[in-house]
Amino acid sequence: MTNDGTPQWGPPNGEQPYGQQPQYGQPPQWGQQQFGAAPQYGQPYAQVPQPIPVGPDGTPPLWAPWYGVGFFDAFIRFFKKYARFDGRASRSEYWYWFLANAIVTIVLYGGFIAVLLSWSAGHSSTDEYGYTRTEGTPPYWAFALLILFGVWCIGTIVPNLALSWRRMHDANLPGPLWLVSFIASPAAIVFGCLPANPAGAQYDRPDLG
Repeated sequence: MTNDGTPQWGPPNGEQPYGQQPQYGQPPQWGQQQFGAAPQYGQPYAQVPQPIPVGPDGTPPLWAPWYGVGFFDAFIRFFKKYARFDGRASRSEYWYWFLANAIVTIVLYGGFIAVLLSWSAGHSSTDEYGYTRTEGTPPYWAFALLILFGVWCIGTIVPNLALSWRRMHDANLPGPLWLVSFIASPAAIVFGCLPANPAGAQYDRPDLG
């Protein structure tokens, strides 16, 4: 209040008047971060994905995932990383192998069934009592297809599991989680569709080449 009795209006509790700049050297208010200062304790940093290195031929090393790989390269890479459970595998690596495996299964096992049915139709007869009999011996190459299919299935057990393990790593999930798909088979489709997570780089082993 002034000497003439009129009240004096002013900023409460030492606040700066509107439009007035703070004095030089005045510390910032609580919670205000100074320019160039480091983030407060516990404040997360933005995660920047690291680029995938490539070799002289333009392909990434075996320890790294190959995003956008083609069909034939994915097929060859599957066997090159036969029993490697470290590292990551992209969705294209996973699904192109899934397609290749389906094609081989149709050719080998489907071929065996087709040959067997064709031979059976040509060597079956019905007697006067209505009984159907099949005479002769099935062609040996039909069983050769079946044997090849069995060898293929056994030979791809380990690399199939390793690829699935690496697909989980690419989504930054532990590889053993894939075993859930043996109980609930639709989980294999869900896991195969998971997007890549840059944090999955923790599973990479560049030292193994």
